[in-house]
Amino acid sequence: MQNSIPAHDDLPTQSLVKQAFVGLQMLFVAFGALVLVPLIVGLDSNTALLTAGVGTLLFQLCTRRQVPIFLASSFAFIAPMQYGIATWGLAVTMGGLMGAGLVYIALSVLVKLKGAAILQRVFPPVVVGPIIIIIGMGLAPLAVNMAIGKGGDGAQLYPYEQAVLVSMATLITTLAVAVFTKGLMRLIPIMFGIAVGYVLALTLGLVDFTAIGNAAWFSMPTLTTPEFKLEAILYLLPIAIAPAIEHVGGIMAISSVTGKDFLKKPGLHRTLLGDGIATSAASFLGGPPNTTYAEVTGAVMLTRNFNPTIMTWAACWAIAISFCGKVGAFLSTIPTIVMGGIMMLVFGSIAVVGMSTLIKAQVNVSEPRNLCIISVVMTFGIGGMMLNVGEVSLKGISLCAIVAVIMNLILPKGEQEPVI
Repeated sequence: MQNSIPAHDDLPTQSLVKQAFVGLQMLFVAFGALVLVPLIVGLDSNTALLTAGVGTLLFQLCTRRQVPIFLASSFAFIAPMQYGIATWGLAVTMGGLMGAGLVYIALSVLVKLKGAAILQRVFPPVVVGPIIIIIGMGLAPLAVNMAIGKGGDGAQLYPYEQAVLVSMATLITTLAVAVFTKGLMRLIPIMFGIAVGYVLALTLGLVDFTAIGNAAWFSMPTLTTPEFKLEAILYLLPIAIAPAIEHVGGIMAISSVTGKDFLKKPGLHRTLLGDGIATSAASFLGGPPNTTYAEVTGAVMLTRNFNPTIMTWAACWAIAISFCGKVGAFLSTIPTIVMGGIMMLVFGSIAVVGMSTLIKAQVNVSEPRNLCIISVVMTFGIGGMMLNVGEVSLKGISLCAIVAVIMNLILPKGEQEPVI
């Protein structure tokens, strides 16, 4: 790798105004995906902005401000959060998500003691790949229902014809920007898709501006005090496995972009710790769990702004904007059919990441051991398998993650499969 980040003392002189502007640009790149999660699960978008900013600053603290990445809402937790909120309520779900942050912290300790190779042994691609696929495929029905104008209870919220028109226009715009544009535009297809869908919905009379008029310019984001229930914690804990492993790929990507090996310095254990603390802190405040954003990594590569201070500015902008009530109110006016069009692509792309994980690792699916792990995980996940142990119920991604890890550890490896 030829490029490298200069030491802080050697960084090119940038005025505070320029740094602040570039930081705002980085936030703009992440903005569409950042607010998509709270809009889907019914959280306050301003709270998501607040926790994204706070989480990024905490990550920088853990990594000694050496890694130029931005943390924000994780898509992996959408379905589990929806189930948790419907089953136990928001406060208990946030308590469970705080526990999920402990998974990152535990992995951080494990990496510190045993080295990064231990993750490959416990969570190889044959485990992580199908789990990621299940995350995306499990969300597919939600995307379809929202795209055709239905609510979570199956009720028709928007006329079918108008819903399909808006959602497909949103999807086509997002696809076109992602495929045919270049530069910074290519990094923000969600923003363009939402903009086109919103304008079309506005012309059809599907947007209500009442909330914007009633909102104050300055207001506190909605904070939620977490409550703790064992069943919710056990349900949400294993879900952190897939995004935690994806985190390794994110750190490798930003290392490649900048020309520095962040797996060694500040170290994978520190970046995992930063993610874990950021996720727990976000849940403590009532926001969605955090993850590293590939869009921002792409923006770093495009603009060649390798200075981690830029992400400090992006975090500060997110925190500042979170106190503007008008912003949250405006985001709440975006019709769910617009979100449905976006999710058609986003959720499918999550599944593709899982397939790519298996392909890149050249996992032999005809190997009986691999076939058994992948088949059981896929069937459990898509079929909605549930396991009741006393008063505790495991289902969905959490059950799939536990089953995959156990099968990987107990099933003997094939003759051609190396033991790590």
